[in-house]
Amino acid sequence: MTREEMKIKLKDSITKKRFIHSINVMELAAELALAHGIDQEKTAIAALLHDCAKNIEADEMLRLCEEFEIDVNDVEKLQPKLLHGKVGAVLATKEYGVDDEEILDAIRHHTLGRENMTTMDKIVFIADYVEPGRNFEGIEELRELAFTDLDKTMVISLDNIIKHIISKGVLIHPVAILARNDMIKKRMAE
Repeated sequence: MTREEMKIKLKDSITKKRFIHSINVMELAAELALAHGIDQEKTAIAALLHDCAKNIEADEMLRLCEEFEIDVNDVEKLQPKLLHGKVGAVLATKEYGVDDEEILDAIRHHTLGRENMTTMDKIVFIADYVEPGRNFEGIEELRELAFTDLDKTMVISLDNIIKHIISKGVLIHPVAILARNDMIKKRMAE
């Protein structure tokens, strides 16, 4: 399936607002891929499909995890929306014909990050966080920084996300902390 065919199919399966967000993420991710010397097409596909499971209801998300034999931890059971990356990676294969593991990993990990993130993982994560439809204090600087320093952008983004989660009083997924700590350890080792 071509990216254009994926766009058409995706448009019919998510809300208009989510589709616009996905297009914004795809366009920014393609620009970042060019700036950081990785495959633009693969990165654009990962970014386009990153939220293909986002509009699935919590009960259905958990049912799909059982059907697809996706491991679900205690935090994810209590906050099933966190599973949309994992479920999205399976849907990208089943519904959109994606079989490239690098693309699937970027979809799978775009919400929480992970240890040892690839450049594509970082780009999709960051593009999702700072795409042009989003607006928060410091976003312009963060968007600019993404073109020159993905790792620093990741640390700032994860810090912001974790602070936001704490302010809401909800559970912090341990993978987000592992991802942040991994990025900081690597920066300290430089």
